[in-house]
Amino acid sequence: MTELRWGERTYVMGIVNLTPDSFSGDGLAPAGASAEAVVDAARRQAAAFLDAGADILDVGAESSRPAQFYGDHPRPTPEAEAALAVPVVRALRADAPDALVSIDTSRGSVARAALAAGAGFVNDVWGGRDDPDTVRAAAEAGAYLVLMHNQDRAEHPGSIFDAVVARLRDAVTDAERAGVSRDRLIVDPGIGFGKTADQSVELLHRLGELKTELGGLPVLVGTSRKRFIGELLGGAAPDQRLEGTAATVALAIAAGADIVRVHDVAHMVRTVRVADGIARWRP
Repeated sequence: MTELRWGERTYVMGIVNLTPDSFSGDGLAPAGASAEAVVDAARRQAAAFLDAGADILDVGAESSRPAQFYGDHPRPTPEAEAALAVPVVRALRADAPDALVSIDTSRGSVARAALAAGAGFVNDVWGGRDDPDTVRAAAEAGAYLVLMHNQDRAEHPGSIFDAVVARLRDAVTDAERAGVSRDRLIVDPGIGFGKTADQSVELLHRLGELKTELGGLPVLVGTSRKRFIGELLGGAAPDQRLEGTAATVALAIAAGADIVRVHDVAHMVRTVRVADGIARWRP
């Protein structure tokens, strides 16, 4: 399995979305689809992502779109989530044994099953707050762990920047106490999660400062097709946010992002290569 070498280049995480109700319309598990059809669709998408240059495949079977902006939606049971995600993780590792496969979940039982099936990443959008067992599972497996800042509503009594830094510091401390090695930790400011468009823009604008405040830990940035890009573009729909996403990816790399999580892998791999060539240039 690939080991990540921080600081040399930016890694591209491709989104393998197994939900039927994604905000971006890219879900591979429409209502009524058989388990075999879902696995086949995920295998085809993952192969295309890897051919295009993706470094990590992020498999998720629960929509994490913010209810405040997209409305409430039913949450699958842990058993239903695992039943969708784990066979896909197993199939992707079988197809590409050297690929890094990530499980996008905030449930410890799902993380454990996916890690046993070959995942090497746990990407927890609640940073261990929803279920601390995700952190313990990553620690026991020696897996990479993404700790993201999130909250139910975009209401912060003070500075959004200070709130994100404080919460991520606490999450890092908790993860290290649980046994996660610091060289396996990645932080994510949670662009668009419990944040207004303006707050998301501020966090991107101050991304380099945030990385410094968090001790230089590697940073994952997920801006792909998000609502704040649509607002900046005057109401553009998710499928009309490609150029806006590319702009945010390039600017995030200039500010020190280490991983970018994206839907449009082929386009963003090219964006990353150019941005890396400039931002990481050395005489």
